[in-house]
Amino acid sequence: MSKKSEFHVTGMHCASCSTIIERALSKTPGVQSANVNFSTSKAVIHHDESLTNENLIDIIKKKGYNATVLEGNSGNDQKKFHEEEIKELKRKFLLSLDFAIPIVIIGMVLMGVGIEVPYKDYLIWLLATPVQFYLGWQFYLGTWHALRNKTANMDTLIAVGTTAAYFYSVYVILFNQETGQYFEVSAILITLVIMGKYLEALAKGRASDAISKLMSLTPKVARVIRKGKEITISSDEVLINDIILVKPGERIPVDGTVVEGNSSIDESMITGESIPVEKKKGSLIYSGTINKLGSFRFKATKIGENTTLARIVKLVEDAQGRKAPIQRFADVISSYFVPIVILISLITFLSWSLIFGETISFALITAVAVLVIACPCALGLATPTAIMVGTGKGAQNGILIKGGDALEAAHKIKYVIFDKTGTITKGIPEVTNVLLTNKLSESKILEIAASIEKQSEHPLAEAIMKKAKEKKIALQKVTNFKAIPGHGTQAKFKGSDYYLGSPKFMKKLNISLTSVIEEVNQLEDQGKTIMILAGKKQILAVIGVADTIRESAKTAVTRLKEMNVEVYMITGDNARTAEAIAKQAGIQNVFADVLPEDKAKYVKQLQEKGNVAMIGDGINDAPAIAQADIGIAMGSGTDVAMETGNIVLMRNDPEDVPKAIKLSKLTMSKIRQNMFWALFYNVLGIPIAAGILYPSTGWLLSPVIAGGAMALSSVSVVSNSILLKYKKL
Repeated sequence: MSKKSEFHVTGMHCASCSTIIERALSKTPGVQSANVNFSTSKAVIHHDESLTNENLIDIIKKKGYNATVLEGNSGNDQKKFHEEEIKELKRKFLLSLDFAIPIVIIGMVLMGVGIEVPYKDYLIWLLATPVQFYLGWQFYLGTWHALRNKTANMDTLIAVGTTAAYFYSVYVILFNQETGQYFEVSAILITLVIMGKYLEALAKGRASDAISKLMSLTPKVARVIRKGKEITISSDEVLINDIILVKPGERIPVDGTVVEGNSSIDESMITGESIPVEKKKGSLIYSGTINKLGSFRFKATKIGENTTLARIVKLVEDAQGRKAPIQRFADVISSYFVPIVILISLITFLSWSLIFGETISFALITAVAVLVIACPCALGLATPTAIMVGTGKGAQNGILIKGGDALEAAHKIKYVIFDKTGTITKGIPEVTNVLLTNKLSESKILEIAASIEKQSEHPLAEAIMKKAKEKKIALQKVTNFKAIPGHGTQAKFKGSDYYLGSPKFMKKLNISLTSVIEEVNQLEDQGKTIMILAGKKQILAVIGVADTIRESAKTAVTRLKEMNVEVYMITGDNARTAEAIAKQAGIQNVFADVLPEDKAKYVKQLQEKGNVAMIGDGINDAPAIAQADIGIAMGSGTDVAMETGNIVLMRNDPEDVPKAIKLSKLTMSKIRQNMFWALFYNVLGIPIAAGILYPSTGWLLSPVIAGGAMALSSVSVVSNSILLKYKKL
């Protein structure tokens, strides 16, 4: 049996670190899949139950890293770990600065104004040593672990570059003081790298603050009625079926159903919809939402990790941890990049010293500059930071995207198929016509029809039962009930056989439609769904049911067409009814008379022409949603549809479909920008650092400037991703 475990991983310094761990885990017998995200410091592992968390931690430790198990709502633990990481990096940066500033003052500022400090070189040596071997120890450790794993990483570049500068300076002071030392280079470089990591951690925190905001929505306490008394307890202590009292302005602690009172509730934090939703007895309410006006009592139905808010947090966390396919490109480049850079650095050193006859110090400085400027941190951050911001922005707008792979795939969509009922339409049909064809009264027809449909779960059944309830008609018990998917139902009512379903069902039963064909055609032309009640041989009534389209359906279709996406509608309804609804929504392409089990076949047909998104809300849509390149489930739909879909629309708004595609396009654009600048920066920076401009201009890139530029490139990539937050969908 498969099991999923999550860990917070420490000691990773770049994307190649996560690749090392991922590779080691993936090769372990019993591990089905492993995803290690450098940006979130999180490992998600699917494995056999035979492997314990301790086994998996041991594998990570053997590769030179540490791991801690994340349990339950891991977001809180992740936030705590991230805050500790920022605190530690800040401490290291400030301590490094305490040594680096005097080095700059003594070695550069005072010397620049002609003030000579006694034993200057020895004093700088003394100050540079703790920076090199205490604050820089992490780079030596990372290099050692990389070497053990037969690879090289960013730490390797920093360690080799600064060590070369440091020990060359030691040689100069002891044996050749006329040449000039480079302790400033190694000390300032390490300080700049730590500063870059600190700024990067702060920026990553901002990139992932969507989860923090979501987690902060659950109130810490709940007011519960137990044994007739009102007591205040922790939200974590609420039990299923507890009765909870909520007053105006309070947040709702768990999911439940209103049992007493009325109110309006702000659900914007879950659905993104700003208009408060009216609630009355029987209404569903969700944890984290805000009670606006009245007081009410509700019964707890979902608590802890099962609440809607907790599930959303989990979905967003999982999404931020799952890699987009484009990330693999960055991982491959990173794995080859560092060894190539070390080779270029070595060639640079040998070329200047042996071929061009420059001094050892000149050759060393150019070699160190190459190592430092080439650090591929920006490349490793290019994709995950954009994915974090993209999925976070989606969540804040009521669009839950279940992974980087889904976010990437959505921008390639060429065809969108909307299920009709509950997606294009509101899914709350009403009986509009009851046309009688024999002596039975409307009340009797509704009594028979509603009694049969009481056993059914079809949306049209609810419409008939609702009509019977309005007319205060008592329902009777039926026997031999049978549902025929895509056709209708049949049952015995007071000893007689009755059939209720579509005209297609009547044809299947060989019951003639001749007497009612005109009425049927007329109602279908109006976009109404027809249900026919029949006895053994004759039609008793034609029932017209209308399901109005959602207000935003037409806008959604228009926006999709503007994005060059072709729109289809699929339904089990007959062609005439389907065409009428499709026309209202502005859809030209319709798949009608489709049985539930055949929906996936139509998706397959379209996939032969391009990438397809399927939008639905019911269990019968799940196979088609799973078949599509991108499955989109309405938030009001069944758990099966929501679990199957790659994207969940919490607002049940068709207009969020083009918004999800636009979010995908914006995120992919950011990823491409990030990767371009990361690669362009390296490709341009390495030759300049190697001294290609020196013969013609006399200009040489200092390792200190290279270090600052390297730190700036990582921060700029994360900052560019954060700009995605401010884009309009």
